[in-house]
Amino acid sequence: MLTIEDCIAMCRLTDEEIDAIAEHEDLSTKTALEMGHYFCKTINSELRLNRIIADDIEAATERGDFAHAAKLRRFIQYFLEHHAGVLLHDDQKAPKGQA
Repeated sequence: MLTIEDCIAMCRLTDEEIDAIAEHEDLSTKTALEMGHYFCKTINSELRLNRIIADDIEAATERGDFAHAAKLRRFIQYFLEHHAGVLLHDDQKAPKGQA
């Protein structure tokens, strides 16, 4: 039987990316992992994940959870460094006060 750790290892996503999907979509880790695995097999998957993380930063900032927003900003920096195919377009810029 596969464990959740086995599934994570097979899907090319980090724990943080899976957590970002789970937070954004209000899903369990297992369901977010399945969605992330699907994203990895589709065109523009990196752009989708980038948008999800940016949305989570904006939501955390709006609710005053600045520590979580800062953690997500550090993570999006890592994400952008390791997913070179991601380009921020005008409609995907960091939320106000985040740039």
